[in-house]
Amino acid sequence: MSKATNRPPVADLAKEHLIQPWEPLDNLGAETRLVIDHAEGIYLVDTEGRKLIDGPGGMWCVQLGYGRREIADAMAEQAMTLAYNTPWYTTSGPAAELAARIADLTPGDLNRVFFTTGGSTAVDSALRFAQFFNNRLGRPEKKLILSRASAYHGSTYLSGSCSGSSRKQSDFDFFDDVRITLSDPTTSKRPKNLSEAQYCDLLIDEMEQQIRELGPERIAVFIAEPVLASGGLIIPPKGYHQRCLEVCRRHDILYISDEVVTAFGRMGHWFASESVFGIVPDIITFAKGVTSGYAPLGGFAISEALLKRVGGPGQEGSVYSNGFTYSGHPVCCAAALTNIDIMERESVLAHVRDVAPGFFKALDRLKELPLVSDVRIAGLMACVECDYPDRDLKDGDCKDRPSLGAIVDKHSQALGLFLRPLGDACVMSPPLIASREELARIAEILEAAIHATSRELGL
Repeated sequence: MSKATNRPPVADLAKEHLIQPWEPLDNLGAETRLVIDHAEGIYLVDTEGRKLIDGPGGMWCVQLGYGRREIADAMAEQAMTLAYNTPWYTTSGPAAELAARIADLTPGDLNRVFFTTGGSTAVDSALRFAQFFNNRLGRPEKKLILSRASAYHGSTYLSGSCSGSSRKQSDFDFFDDVRITLSDPTTSKRPKNLSEAQYCDLLIDEMEQQIRELGPERIAVFIAEPVLASGGLIIPPKGYHQRCLEVCRRHDILYISDEVVTAFGRMGHWFASESVFGIVPDIITFAKGVTSGYAPLGGFAISEALLKRVGGPGQEGSVYSNGFTYSGHPVCCAAALTNIDIMERESVLAHVRDVAPGFFKALDRLKELPLVSDVRIAGLMACVECDYPDRDLKDGDCKDRPSLGAIVDKHSQALGLFLRPLGDACVMSPPLIASREELARIAEILEAAIHATSRELGL
């Protein structure tokens, strides 16, 4: 007899059988996460029938919102035409066409595309290319990776080893001998006695010093998110990425721009590296928004000039022996192609550039609230950081206080807005199709939720 007979509600099944990301194991099965029944546009609907604005846009990824029949139909048609092909010995029309489309959108000569299964595997594969690259050039000692303190680059062994924001709470092992940590370029928290330009000088000096001390002959690559997303939406000072690239070029260090979050419209451009920050890196990683979350897909675009150094005539036996069972999966690529078609047809990138300033203005007013310490926004990515009014007590005096982000999220959900709480911060990346009115509503609900939090805590 099947075990499936008379199954309990979904929430109970999840508690009894499902291990979810970042699951607390000290009380396994006790946590009840919000169960989403269905979604449409920018809204989620839970099993109780509550309608919530999807503030995080899934996980920075639902660019076009939910219920896009055109994407679903493209996936279904492709599944019936060719559901899968082995990327080791064959290729497919959707993979080849998508690679060409992405090459048209990338800056400079980043014209070759390698597909993976998501953001972590995209970053992992790009970092492995840096290792392969230096081995092919006879430089096996050139393997160190420069990264930043609050970076998040993924959850595979290598990408996780280059992350900082998630390691503090982790009991996992990492490759600690390959990662060199640089300071976060947190413009909003720079020392008060420094201008933005002076602060940028300080960060670049630190980078140069690390390279001098370790030796450029040992450093393979610098990996950097244009905006550190999961680190709390850290926005660098003006000119930071350009100057980092100059340093890398001077020392023959590869530059990977990790655009898993920022690509495909999140900042109002297909890719933020050149359009927003004025750089053409060696490699750009992408995932998330490439399919608007409808199917898992990631990858990296790489410079032709870089490939010529390890490929072509005289490079017999040069094989980038990395890949995945689902690299270039035809159904996922079909979803991505349709996603790009819709974004072009509906001028989604222009819409983001048009509405982002108003979104910032609406959120920036929240700085007037006693509980809000900072507001940061880049495109349609936003972070409202909260803090206790008497935070000058510092460290040990405040460590036992509850995280404000979770309390604000609780009140926001009651008012119709789902957030992503990160400690004391409230992070948002709503679907790119959100209207001015819907973005204004997000700010209104968040303001009311922060007031409710203040009342609950008696602040």
